Amino acid sequence: MRLDPTKMKDWQIAEAAETAMKPIGQVASEIGIMENELIPMGRNIAKIDYKLVLDRIGKTSAGKYIDVTAITPTPLGEGKTTTTIGLIDGLAKIGKKVCGAIRQPSGGPTFNIKGSAAGGGLAQCIPLVPLSLGLTGDIDAITNAHNLCMVALTSRMQHESNYDDARLAKSNSKRLDIDPARVQMKWVMDFCAQSLRSIRIGLGSKMDGFEMDSGFAITVSSEIMAILAVSKDLADMRKRISKMVVAYSKNGREITTADLEVDGAMTAWMVNALNPNMLQTIEGNPVFVHAGPFANIAIGQSSIMADEIGTRLGEYHVTESGFGADIGFEKFWNLKCRIGGLKPSAVVLVATIRALKMHGGGPAVKPGIPLAHEYISENVALVEAGCENLLAHIETVKKSGVRPVVCINSFHTDTDAEIKAVKKIAERAGALVAVSQHWLKGGDGAIELAEAVVAAANEKNHFKFLYELETPLRKRIELIAKEVYGADGVEYTPEALEKAKMYEADPASKTLGTCMVKTHLSLSHNPDLKGRPKGWTLPVRDIMVYRGAGFIVPVAGDIKLMPGTASDPAFRRIDVDTKTGKVTGLF
Repeated sequence: MRLDPTKMKDWQIAEAAETAMKPIGQVASEIGIMENELIPMGRNIAKIDYKLVLDRIGKTSAGKYIDVTAITPTPLGEGKTTTTIGLIDGLAKIGKKVCGAIRQPSGGPTFNIKGSAAGGGLAQCIPLVPLSLGLTGDIDAITNAHNLCMVALTSRMQHESNYDDARLAKSNSKRLDIDPARVQMKWVMDFCAQSLRSIRIGLGSKMDGFEMDSGFAITVSSEIMAILAVSKDLADMRKRISKMVVAYSKNGREITTADLEVDGAMTAWMVNALNPNMLQTIEGNPVFVHAGPFANIAIGQSSIMADEIGTRLGEYHVTESGFGADIGFEKFWNLKCRIGGLKPSAVVLVATIRALKMHGGGPAVKPGIPLAHEYISENVALVEAGCENLLAHIETVKKSGVRPVVCINSFHTDTDAEIKAVKKIAERAGALVAVSQHWLKGGDGAIELAEAVVAAANEKNHFKFLYELETPLRKRIELIAKEVYGADGVEYTPEALEKAKMYEADPASKTLGTCMVKTHLSLSHNPDLKGRPKGWTLPVRDIMVYRGAGFIVPVAGDIKLMPGTASDPAFRRIDVDTKTGKVTGLF
């Protein structure tokens, strides 16, 4: 059966391609994973025993490490995961031993408006349905581990409010004196449920819990998800989970999971999740799917563990960073590479003519609404104006010491004149440029991109961090705001300023990285400001600490840790064929 993306939906392409999938053992063997290192989770999915693999291969010379990022996207996304998958297949087409790593789809966007993040067209990770609907249970494990912590916290608060010290002692508990106004965590679930952002719990009698304000965040924003992304082994994960700050006592002392004596049980939920998942592209190339944090509210990277395995087994290993280079790549650059110790050989910057037109002043792009005329007809002037956003991201990548490869993710509505304009501007800025048609043609359509990436990866680069860990917190935030976002400066709410000073004075906080929370829809904090905004100041309204993950987390602008479900969500079009049991409608 010929797979034609212009006539078939993504789920139809995936369903047809899955009939010719390689057994997962063959995929693993071809990249160098032994049979005893594979933990089968069905015929076409497996977990990889990371300890067995890394113990066997040791510190062999690493393959080329390629990161895929993007310009500031439209709300539809610009095909970053699709490009990652296409590049993997393109590199394989030119004879390279290659694997990749992407993040696990969250149920939030899968059932909302963005889809499952499995790629698209002929550049997909398959099998699509299990990938999109829970995979091997990693996100469920995070949900359970996180909510177990909340159970431990709220039950301790209830018992301390009802019992005197003598009775607490009989239950082997000591009084933590938790301040209900300074609880740092909420409950989590893996859907976009805005009605649960703020709730009140413990209503009823004293037997029904401690009454207090609470709420829900989305699971992928949990610190445990970030810990999964950065942990190097089980001992490291166990240590990190024990450091999580859950609340503060009434005298200002941090209350951790270790204080609640729940850290061991939380880690028990996460043991199997630490092993990366392996799937394959439509063309049978290996893809690790591990961790799934968003880049606007978390670190936004697949796991260090997956990248460590991939760079040891492949000549080329392609990983992705969430959203645009201002947040996804910035966190890859200054957090993931610092923690993991790997340095990129090349960075791919995905751009679409559609997004450039939006940044050039085109009409708003909204999910579920047909694109305006400007997006489906030639308009070189809009494209050229929108390249200001592209240039900002090129400059960001270059500040890391790496020359970017601009991938023009080509749509059938793009014209030669529009593509030529982007090439001219990007090349003048010092980037390599490739046009890719991986969505339409799979690996064959990504050969030009693969060759450009090989050329870039063979160049000597001078990778360096934007800041050192010794840099004071407010100076780091200012560097990111000015050098990456293009702000004139930073302003703090009184609460955020007080916290910044507190963390700067705390020796234990000086080794923590800086993980910004900011909208992905603009270089600024305001999602309505497109292009390359000038003359603005970054407002920091709060600062959180993720001691387990190793981050200080400044929150810029009005962004929520629990997204909302749109008026026309994807779940309306997802169904099951009751005769075959096949799921339809995923994308």
